[in-house]
Amino acid sequence: MEPLDAAAIRVPGVRVRVVASCASTNTTLMAEAPATPELLAAESQKAGRGRRGRRWHARPGLDMAFSLARPIRRPARELAALSLVAGVAAARALRALGARAVSLKWPNDLVSHAGKLGGILVETRTQGRVALAVVGIGINGPVDSTLQGRLRRPVAFLGELVNPMPSRNAVIERIGRELMRALDAFEAQGLDAIREEWLSLHAHDGQRLRVRLADGRTMTGIADGLAEDGGLRLRTRAGIRAVRTGRVVAARAA
Repeated sequence: MEPLDAAAIRVPGVRVRVVASCASTNTTLMAEAPATPELLAAESQKAGRGRRGRRWHARPGLDMAFSLARPIRRPARELAALSLVAGVAAARALRALGARAVSLKWPNDLVSHAGKLGGILVETRTQGRVALAVVGIGINGPVDSTLQGRLRRPVAFLGELVNPMPSRNAVIERIGRELMRALDAFEAQGLDAIREEWLSLHAHDGQRLRVRLADGRTMTGIADGLAEDGGLRLRTRAGIRAVRTGRVVAARAA
């Protein structure tokens, strides 16, 4: 595989860095707190993280693990929607590169029919009326038939969705550009800037879902769009409910 190269990742208005190894690109940028937009990509992460403290596994030199940090000027109550904004940007970029089967699983997964292709981790730190937002993205690269067994869950690869697979530098550049564009729109309009596009990309629209909530309980209902703040709307026997922290653990046709 072509090595990562900062000079080959051109995102207007963004400083791009590539490191051979780090604990986590998100952790590094959160600690550095850059005042202007910065993208950090790593060939290897020693402690890559997913949502809710889960480990993110990225194969050194094969997969893509990178983060983009930038100031965001929106009310703190709206920042939870950033994972949806990032998802739209990443899906938009990957589809433009030929991966037309990419869709979104609420709140932060990139998926295809084969399984999970990538994940998104957004962390924020509010300082007055400005928040530092760090958006971490991990994408599975070439096909590895053994990875699904090791992770014990369905896995998708960019290499099976696009043949030949674009270079990792090209993928990171395209996502970085789309992410900056989506974040600009979010700053100007809030979640409404990407709401309809997210709904058009939703992998489980209209399906019956089982969602595990943050406290361990489960909720079942039919996916019915997004709440105003980006929560997942479910039509349940008790009426419309909005889930704001949780993960979809099962889906089937309604």
